[in-house]
Amino acid sequence: MDDLVAVAKVARPRGIRGEIVADILTDFPDRFDGLRSLIAVTADGRRRELTIEALQIRNGRLHIRFAGLDSIDAAEEIRNCDLCVPESEAVSLNEDEFYDWQLTDCRVETVTGEKIGIVSEIMRAGGPEILVVSGVEKEYMIPFVTAICVEVDIGKKLIRIDPPDGLLEF
Repeated sequence: MDDLVAVAKVARPRGIRGEIVADILTDFPDRFDGLRSLIAVTADGRRRELTIEALQIRNGRLHIRFAGLDSIDAAEEIRNCDLCVPESEAVSLNEDEFYDWQLTDCRVETVTGEKIGIVSEIMRAGGPEILVVSGVEKEYMIPFVTAICVEVDIGKKLIRIDPPDGLLEF
């Protein structure tokens, strides 16, 4: 899914006419306003472009009717699929904001050039985001704050850190 961004995940069919219910994965639910199509991606990477006939947000979930999915069986075919848009259609962020998918797989090194590892995930625990960095021998938890992550170059997939004493010792 390198060129796609998941904005929702199909939870289940709803009703007998092929409507589906999907969990919203984006922080920008208004991005669905006026959207005409989505790309369903299966766990094994198969893609299927789907034209939206009707879309509503109810109780924090999407209720979508797609053209050509007009039965429970047809809707069942896309259960658990990610619903995606092309990366070029992702909502623009401020210069110092990043999507998780942009940070994942970035190399992390110190400002002196010491290689730390690769970002494997982003954790949220009520405070600042935490970069989970897989190193050669261990995993590091690095707060994603400007005082520590002094340079983020998404194009080069590189994050340079200036770690305070003790951060990398645990």
